[in-house]
Amino acid sequence: MKKNKSFKYRFYPNKEQTEMLNQTFGCVRYVWNQILDWRSREYSLRGNKINYCATSKRLTELKKEKEWLKLVSSIALQQGLRNQDSAFSNFFKKRAKYPTFKKKISNQSFRLTNGGFTLKDGKLYIAKCREPLAVRWSRQLKGETKSITISKDSSGRFHVSFCSEVEIEQLCQVSKSVGIDLGLTDFAITSDGEKIKPLKCLVKNQAKLKKYQKRLSRKTKGSNRRNKARIKVAKIHAKISDSRNNFLHKLSTKLINENQVICMEDLNVAGMIKNRKLAKAIADASWSKFVNMLEYKAEWYGRTVVKISPWYPSSQICSSCGTLSGKKPLNIREWTCQKCGVTHDRDINASINIHTAGLAEIHAQGDTSIGATIGKTVLARHVS
Repeated sequence: MKKNKSFKYRFYPNKEQTEMLNQTFGCVRYVWNQILDWRSREYSLRGNKINYCATSKRLTELKKEKEWLKLVSSIALQQGLRNQDSAFSNFFKKRAKYPTFKKKISNQSFRLTNGGFTLKDGKLYIAKCREPLAVRWSRQLKGETKSITISKDSSGRFHVSFCSEVEIEQLCQVSKSVGIDLGLTDFAITSDGEKIKPLKCLVKNQAKLKKYQKRLSRKTKGSNRRNKARIKVAKIHAKISDSRNNFLHKLSTKLINENQVICMEDLNVAGMIKNRKLAKAIADASWSKFVNMLEYKAEWYGRTVVKISPWYPSSQICSSCGTLSGKKPLNIREWTCQKCGVTHDRDINASINIHTAGLAEIHAQGDTSIGATIGKTVLARHVS
């Protein structure tokens, strides 16, 4: 099965390459902002919806007005327009917010398709650059590369991401399934009784982040010292992000490798994060990203992820006899069923109920996939 997969590497440009890349970032940002302003004014004043062809013509006019736009790769500018067109499509389909203007101090990127880059003898050459980029090949690049994205984050690190079409081999079938209850005290609680502690990247770096953010706030806007202070803050945020992503990738890969069916709640994270007291902890946990990782890895490797309704009372049902015992405050971590007398750990009991409900949902849908078949077998054993 062929799928598009991204391979991201860090590279270290020399002085000449850094100047060229910064110039390209600036031109792509300028074109994006000019076209976005033009599209917004056309729609608000005249009701005209601008398509990609019209923006491409407008880019030609901008090149005549601003000669320095011709100094960078035309492919990077064209791909920037395509990205903006996709952003508007997502907005009109209510999948994203309205596109915003790009800032110089935020993350910068541009995309190059075939013709804008060359891979030769393990070296990467890009348009308008004579020497190859010093890429740190931390892992093997696989598949046929369709495009690359050059990026620079707020801390000044350069990365290149290869979008390649890769033949992905599905994992061997296993007969195990699991239910997962996501939380804050414990990041994930499985129906097997395992409790996985959260990494809490933000909490661990909060004191250091506060210290450097306070220093940043005291610097004069536009000064060189403020820029240096901003980079220090950005480096701390980059460390937090990298640590979190590493934790989520390792955990999601482990669960995908060990289980054929994964059952979990379809949490409304956007609504939950509006709670002032829990917003920071929920954002630090990054549940949405974790679920997204599980879903696309399950699709790649032939696994099944089942989401049950967020209104399912998983913490109110006795997993032993099925008695609904009513709501319980969050401070109650253990409770005893009044009917069967079994004492339950609140989170483990919830994960077992999520597991059972997920398998029952597969059975009710009449799915004939491998994961569903195994899920029905496990459900039959569980009920019996």
